Amino acid sequence: MAKGNQRDYYEVLGVARTAAVEEIKSAYRKAALQWHPDRNPANKTEAEVNFRECTEAYSVLSDAQKRQIYDTYGHAGLSSAGASQGFDNTVFQDFHDIFGDFFGFEDLFGSGGRRGRSRARRGADLRYDMSLTFEEASAGVTTKIKLPRQEYCEACNGTGAKKGTGAQACQTCAGRGQLAYQQGFFTITRTCPACQGAGQTVKERCQECRGQGRLEREKIIELRIPPGVDTGTRLRVAGEGEPGPNGGPAGDLYVVLEVKEHPFFERRGADLYCTIPLSIAQATLGAELQVPGLNGEEKLKIPEGTQSGAVFRIKGKGLADPRGGGKGDLYYHVRVLTPTKLTRDQRKLIEQLGATLKIENKPADRNSSIFDKVKDIFG
Repeated sequence: MAKGNQRDYYEVLGVARTAAVEEIKSAYRKAALQWHPDRNPANKTEAEVNFRECTEAYSVLSDAQKRQIYDTYGHAGLSSAGASQGFDNTVFQDFHDIFGDFFGFEDLFGSGGRRGRSRARRGADLRYDMSLTFEEASAGVTTKIKLPRQEYCEACNGTGAKKGTGAQACQTCAGRGQLAYQQGFFTITRTCPACQGAGQTVKERCQECRGQGRLEREKIIELRIPPGVDTGTRLRVAGEGEPGPNGGPAGDLYVVLEVKEHPFFERRGADLYCTIPLSIAQATLGAELQVPGLNGEEKLKIPEGTQSGAVFRIKGKGLADPRGGGKGDLYYHVRVLTPTKLTRDQRKLIEQLGATLKIENKPADRNSSIFDKVKDIFG
């Protein structure tokens, strides 16, 4: 921008000439956020010009000496006095106070001469896949697992330094933990590759952990598996993940369950279904059966004239709801088996029975109960 065309700095920030420093700082924050190039990808060139202009205005009006010269002599006074009228990098020393970590300004413009500090960060979460039998998942179980994970080295207390020695400031980044790169009028900061952002390096490494500060260990953790869990259930164990860097809190452990299928029960939520065979005599005359359940045998009463495909329920004998919703039910689907091989006496008895049962083999009416049962069977 040509010097003769420079706008009034108070006009740029939209403040009065009597504005206090805090008012100027607030106006600059608003303008800088509005014209940040990353927030204006469709018109980046204009945004960069306006961003530079408002930053230049703030660099003058936030400095008491420069502001006095500007108020008295204007832009020309700054030039004649040798004050910086252009872009002043010292303004970024105030960026942390103005913006904090908002919108990545500290990473965008550098640390402004501040010494970097190693931030405590949360440790990584861990996953453990666990297989259960159907019976274990049904009843619930308390078990122990061996979990391999990274833990702090006891010999060096997690510092990675040999006992009796300590860490020193990283020579690559001068202890800041970051390296600055100039790109135009921006200063981009990146994590120092030498110290991984810690700002410190170890001169003499701990022999136990080879300077890593951590060792892989196996920890035995007791788990309580609630009854009724299913495949895909994820249990969270707080604080049993890996320890956080720089003294940060540990992550969590997530145990992901896989439940093996039952030999004859089919699970649908908390309800269980199975199919049991009936003889023609049992279906015709009725019977009281001992059928398998989750915790031993159950009694099931079959009424006379039961048709193949009928379903009977035993309430409250299914699986527990792990969320506390009570228990599901047991459903028994009966299938009447027609004998394929008969002895001479059996055939004679069936023939005699058949002679007394007169059934017309005509298609069932669509509104009849027989049609409904056939439809249920064939689906």
